[in-house]
Amino acid sequence: MEMINAVGRRKASVARIYLTSGSGKVTVNGKAYEVYFPQIHIQQKIVAPFKAVEIGGEYDVKVNVKGGGFKGQAEAVRMAISKALVEINAEYRKPLKDLKYLKRDSRVVERKKYGKPKARKSFQFSKR
Repeated sequence: MEMINAVGRRKASVARIYLTSGSGKVTVNGKAYEVYFPQIHIQQKIVAPFKAVEIGGEYDVKVNVKGGGFKGQAEAVRMAISKALVEINAEYRKPLKDLKYLKRDSRVVERKKYGKPKARKSFQFSKR
């Protein structure tokens, strides 16, 4: 198997991953994913696709991710890894699709409106 690449997106984050057969090492922007994402619940999102299809340590993942915050970046990486795994083996599609790892979560921040301090918040109303 040669290198397989995929793209995942979430909020303002874009993750490009390169999947090769190897020892299960995941690097994000040149660092180990445990260093780049220090929170444990975020680290679990990165390895969730491998646990869903019950493979671990078979593939090396190199990730370039930019934009957004740490949660959006982690979910973008999760989506990209899921897409690459489906490209390797079509049987992985059902468990990943059931967990909604292949679907683009298109929710983004609502824009600020004029005459308001935030998107929907209004200034206090005064009758007199």
